Amino acid sequence: MDINPTNKFSNKIQYIGCDDATLDLFESQYPLPNGMCYNSYLLLGERVAVMDSVDKRKTAEWLQKIEQSKRTPDYLIIQHTEPDHSGSIGAFLEKYPHATIVASRAALQFLEQFGYQPAHTIMVKQGDSLDLGGLTLHFISTPMVHWPDVLMTYLPEEKTLFSADAFGSFGVYSEFSAHWIDEARRYYINICGKYGAQVAAALAKIQAFDIQRIAPLHGCALEGNEVTEALRLYDIWSRYEVETDGVLVAHASIYGNTAAVAHCIAEQLRSKGVEVKEIDLCRSDVSEAVSQAFRFGKMVLCAASYDGGVFPPMHAFLYKLGIKGYQSRRVGVVENGTWAPTAGKTICSMLEQMKNIEIVSPVLTIRSAWKEDYQQDLEKLVEGVIREECM
Repeated sequence: MDINPTNKFSNKIQYIGCDDATLDLFESQYPLPNGMCYNSYLLLGERVAVMDSVDKRKTAEWLQKIEQSKRTPDYLIIQHTEPDHSGSIGAFLEKYPHATIVASRAALQFLEQFGYQPAHTIMVKQGDSLDLGGLTLHFISTPMVHWPDVLMTYLPEEKTLFSADAFGSFGVYSEFSAHWIDEARRYYINICGKYGAQVAAALAKIQAFDIQRIAPLHGCALEGNEVTEALRLYDIWSRYEVETDGVLVAHASIYGNTAAVAHCIAEQLRSKGVEVKEIDLCRSDVSEAVSQAFRFGKMVLCAASYDGGVFPPMHAFLYKLGIKGYQSRRVGVVENGTWAPTAGKTICSMLEQMKNIEIVSPVLTIRSAWKEDYQQDLEKLVEGVIREECM
């Protein structure tokens, strides 16, 4: 077993995290086509600190990596107590009973709630430091990114920020992807999207440090241009600003007629040079759809009417957008109904609960199937979505 499978770290930082390639769902809701990793790091000063634990699914592998270092841990730093990062603490304390747990006040409380009772603890807060002898840990309080307990930790000797769940992504560590941004976006929007103000506050705090490397709890470590790009994107995402100029066309169609209208709209937009992303909400994972909705500044929603409301895949999508803080966007709406179109009313009602959403008027109503008679109204809707006036 290779204790340090990458060349991204020095002889002062060893990677001891674990890949979980067979995990199918993160938080029992987000699909993991490429698995997940639980990142942990061994900090080797005169004294030894372990940076975060791992999920209980990987306890044995994690403890074996610590043992292979031939060093006995003096500290276990807990930046975040969610079970995928605290699940192996009990086993760690059994093996290293003299180690001291270092965590925030909230984290120590949560550890007790999870059933852990460490004998030795140090509570740390914003601005506190821990000297390992040759390495210094500076603690940064970043509550609600995305739990109240969260700390980040800066190691000046290595210019490394241990960022807890921030700057993370889905996927295993051993297979770094050039497309890490796509999974980082899906991770951020769905995990931290609701907490933009708190993320912005965290970004303001870490500006004081010279960060050459970011080591998150999930996904790949970032260096060089990756750090610059991650900080740029987090600034955009935390302020709910537009990342990509274009339009998401999302549809929920029962028999394909509503989908056909959505395709016509997408083609009309492309003919005008607009970047378009089409998503079938009946067949795509909602976390990807939500991620793309935040990415673009404009959206067209096309849905069938159903049981006096809207077809459930669209309802689920809008519900998820709402709880994740979707805001400051322009949205066009298309409803379909054979005898009593109701989708538009439901969609608009849900959008109106969100902050600063401009709904393009009027809603385009389709009766059963697309006909050329609708072309003029379709073009009017498209023009309303992409017009350049400020929202």
